[in-house]
Amino acid sequence: MRILLSGLICVGALVGSATGQPRQDRTVVVDSVPVVLRGVTSLPAGSRVRVSIGQTTVESRSDSLGRWELLWVEPLPPGTTAARVEVIAGDRVDRSEILIRVEGEGRLPRRPILYPREEPVRGERAIPELEVEPFTDRWRITPPDDYELIVNPRGRWDPYNKHLLKGDFPIIGDEIFLSLTGISDSLFEGRTVPTPSGVSAENPGSVEFFGEGDQAFLNQNVVFTADLFRGQTVFRPAEWRARVTLIANFNALDVRETGVVNPDVRRGSDREDGQLGVQELFYERKLADLSDRYDFVSLRVGIQQFNSDFRGFIFNDFNLGARLFGNWDNNRYQYNLAVFDRLEKDTNSSLNVITERRHQQVAVANIYRQDLFTFGYTGSASIHYLRDEPTIFYDTNDILVRPDPIGDFTPHEIEAVYLGLAGAGKFGRLNVDNALYYVFGEDSHNPIAGQGELEGPLGTDGAEPQSAEVDISALMAALELSFDRDWYRPKIAIFYASGDDSIPDRDATGFDAIFDNPNFAGGGFSFWNRLGIRLAGTGVGLVHRGSLLPDLSSSKDEGQPNFVNPGIRLVSAGLDVEVTQKAKMISTINALWFDQTEVLEGVLFTSDIDREIGLDISSGVRYRPFLNNQMIVFVGGAVFVPGKGFERIYEDGDPLWQLFTNVTLAF
Repeated sequence: MRILLSGLICVGALVGSATGQPRQDRTVVVDSVPVVLRGVTSLPAGSRVRVSIGQTTVESRSDSLGRWELLWVEPLPPGTTAARVEVIAGDRVDRSEILIRVEGEGRLPRRPILYPREEPVRGERAIPELEVEPFTDRWRITPPDDYELIVNPRGRWDPYNKHLLKGDFPIIGDEIFLSLTGISDSLFEGRTVPTPSGVSAENPGSVEFFGEGDQAFLNQNVVFTADLFRGQTVFRPAEWRARVTLIANFNALDVRETGVVNPDVRRGSDREDGQLGVQELFYERKLADLSDRYDFVSLRVGIQQFNSDFRGFIFNDFNLGARLFGNWDNNRYQYNLAVFDRLEKDTNSSLNVITERRHQQVAVANIYRQDLFTFGYTGSASIHYLRDEPTIFYDTNDILVRPDPIGDFTPHEIEAVYLGLAGAGKFGRLNVDNALYYVFGEDSHNPIAGQGELEGPLGTDGAEPQSAEVDISALMAALELSFDRDWYRPKIAIFYASGDDSIPDRDATGFDAIFDNPNFAGGGFSFWNRLGIRLAGTGVGLVHRGSLLPDLSSSKDEGQPNFVNPGIRLVSAGLDVEVTQKAKMISTINALWFDQTEVLEGVLFTSDIDREIGLDISSGVRYRPFLNNQMIVFVGGAVFVPGKGFERIYEDGDPLWQLFTNVTLAF
């Protein structure tokens, strides 16, 4: 067989013509059969390809790249013959032609399929044996001499240099890899928050209830991760994996009032602390392959990270548990079934304390469906179960955190179930993120409701507490809409968490999460989300660090959820700007209101608290100087302008502020 032109035939109609008309026909010149015909189509993989000459038809199928190939073995007449090509995918049919010109006299006879191969001429060149070099594996393929990192090497610390300990080469055999990672995470934060003077003020001349609120905070984490796994590609799930992450922490806090870093005022107004924590320690095993498209089911047991939804509204933690997970239907569905018996957290670093149980159990089942309603949108449904046992616990700074130091101080058990629907993706050009959660259950003795059960105004007569079991029934909803235009993304968002409108009615309708860490409405740049604000005159917080919910609990890390709270309404507008390829600016304005204020009025023994919390204005920059995650710098700040309700609670309407710098280095 002699092919005079290229043997790779790309037919115009098969590469994306919307009308099915060919852009260009190609001619194949042959002097014998069989003839190999090839083409490319934009129709889906597996499309049926039919080639007809006269009354004879031969069929084939396209592969995952849209390529097809078939062998024509029937005799051909001399001259030029048109081969009709049809590619069929459902109701869509693309048609084109391939012209085959036969050189020589007479009709070409049919030749055996297994005809001896002849040396290629015209249109092909023989490959010299010296150009063929065998490789033992694909990880050690030598790049060409003009490869960028060979021409301009960047030194031994360049993250793109291959190394055995970075997982670039197998460490044992051809399938077992080890990846070692080191991270330095440095945070410095200056802030001003409402701070009571306490019984012994730092400033002897202080006579007001609220003292100086300026604070400085330093947090340094050194992270080491070792990841040992067996696998071959990023597309194929690992057969097994063992992973450990250790974090050494140092933190320091300097405030202007005593009684903040420790209830004992003799400890002063500053604190330094350190902690070594185990944030990951798990073994993962693939249990089964469910299809030839890498659908799988795996089991992971140990201390592991788990985020139960897209934005971290309900449960987002590194903790001890077991998780069954996998995918199905060509990765269209992903699912998780997880159970956690949580460990205690260190008060000042928020790292796990592996020697102490939290006495709180969490179970989560969720499922994700890609391309729900439209291409590019993923929906999820979930159910969470929480059981928080009755305990008495003091934190590292000798402060009572369980039960909440408010009301009647009675240990109590909480059982709650969360039902949720969420989604994230695109509807056309519009980016949509949404979530809706309903929680129900029982709290055996809510401390704030128990306070309301005492005789007299909120227990002032010293009566013994009565039963304060409450039924939990609360709602949370969130929605963010945005669209991308060139280098910027404007966005708007709303967030709602229901509040409790009556302390003694036995119904707890204030929404609270299990362990939230939401990336929403400005995330870590926001004043309200980033900083914990204590509720003056009580042992609880109005809102905790890394949360949007004013839940009036003692601590997000160590306290119990509290469903007797004021709730929140939030409206947000923001703008993300890609200033350069290396720098991104994130700016947000949030307006906040309490959903209800009756609980606050009862706890603070006051009245006429307005619902308006205030205005939170924040902006920050994320800078990646090397266009990768080897170095990330965050610089941000926020101003909080108190509203009437906040001013009524803290007796001050002056703006509050925060500035921070966070530098992360990865090796």
